[in-house]
Amino acid sequence: MKKIRNKDIARNKKAFFEYILSDKFEAGLELKGPEVKSMREGKISLSDSFVKAEKGEVYLYGMHVSPYKQSGPFAPDPTRVRKLFLHKTEIEKLNSLTNQKGYTVIPTRLYFKRGFAKIEIAVAKGKKLFDKREKLRQQTIDRETSRSLKSGK
Repeated sequence: MKKIRNKDIARNKKAFFEYILSDKFEAGLELKGPEVKSMREGKISLSDSFVKAEKGEVYLYGMHVSPYKQSGPFAPDPTRVRKLFLHKTEIEKLNSLTNQKGYTVIPTRLYFKRGFAKIEIAVAKGKKLFDKREKLRQQTIDRETSRSLKSGK
């Protein structure tokens, strides 16, 4: 049997650098027709977006979906608030995790699964500045060692 791979439409690279990610969830999105077509073209940005739970429902704020060219004047607002579809137990778990100080929920990637747009969200805690510097320093060291191994020195 073939394994179906989910192709990423968008990734939030900034999230992996700015935050320490822990629990991940897969959620469906409430979208309008032109938004889906625009997503298939890859005209989407997840940076500066976040997830908030309100009254037992979960919403995505700040995700930018560029208007689809052929939609005309009826294109929805590019940064409108979008509802996410999660199970009640997952919503409760998100609430309990984000009630702790310093934790938030952010989207990490967007993809299509069996024709439906799905978003992966993760509970995140902000990194300190010295953590970011240490990661950059380690990446530089790894890059230099791999270069020296390739050149045979």
